[in-house]
Amino acid sequence: MTLGWADGRTVGEMVLLAVMALSTAPTVRLSAQSDTVRVAVLRVAQTRPDSARAMARRLLASLSPQDSVYPGVLFTAGRIAADAATAATNLQRVVVEYGRSVWADSALVLLTQLYFAQGDPTATVQAAERLRLDYPDSPLRARADFWGARAYFDLKDDARGCPLIREALDGAGADVEFKNQVTFYASRCASATVGDTQAKSAVPTAAYAVQVLAVKSAAQVDEMLTRLKVMGFDARVVRDTSGLFKVRVGRYATHDEAAQAQRRLKTRLGGQPFVVEEP
Repeated sequence: MTLGWADGRTVGEMVLLAVMALSTAPTVRLSAQSDTVRVAVLRVAQTRPDSARAMARRLLASLSPQDSVYPGVLFTAGRIAADAATAATNLQRVVVEYGRSVWADSALVLLTQLYFAQGDPTATVQAAERLRLDYPDSPLRARADFWGARAYFDLKDDARGCPLIREALDGAGADVEFKNQVTFYASRCASATVGDTQAKSAVPTAAYAVQVLAVKSAAQVDEMLTRLKVMGFDARVVRDTSGLFKVRVGRYATHDEAAQAQRRLKTRLGGQPFVVEEP
């Protein structure tokens, strides 16, 4: 699969820099590596992707998940993965298990690209909105806005897509190529009057979801997300101040819609799923 970097980091550099750091001086911080090494790493990764993937697998097997290097290696393993399923699993782990790392917002942007490429606008919107909610000051927000807007357009929801595409345009900065991409899609919103836009934006957002799991184990979360995805449910993870990972399904406008989903989940999944109200 081929995905562009969300934030300008070079292809495979985290994996290979980690290998070099661990093999020569395990205590050296990755940030101390020189630009010359970074360029060399890019060259190797671009010409030998299979070798980079093998290095990533060995590192993930040998490093402790508590190691500060681990989330970066996990992110890059997802970035250079040979198939979409492996990429998604690794990137989701970065978001769920290492949500406070510098790689989490990058992983979410790559997930928006991946889901969109797979023709899954619902999952694309979910990843984009999560970045907006959890990382409002991220410099990658404009990228997430762009893919989120395109997904909303595919869902025929211009009322939510147009504000995102405008935010993406405002955040494009000096990146001319990205700005041109955003401008192309922004043209579909140009004809809407201010009154129309405000009226559409006033449509109430969904207020209900179905909670199926609340645990501290990221492994259990990954397993449940995978099961729900296979079943065709729109699943996501919500974190709270207690430290629990709460797996929830859907965003429903009414309690009745959520209750119908709850019954389907109980039939197919078992357990005790229940309806929750969200702000």
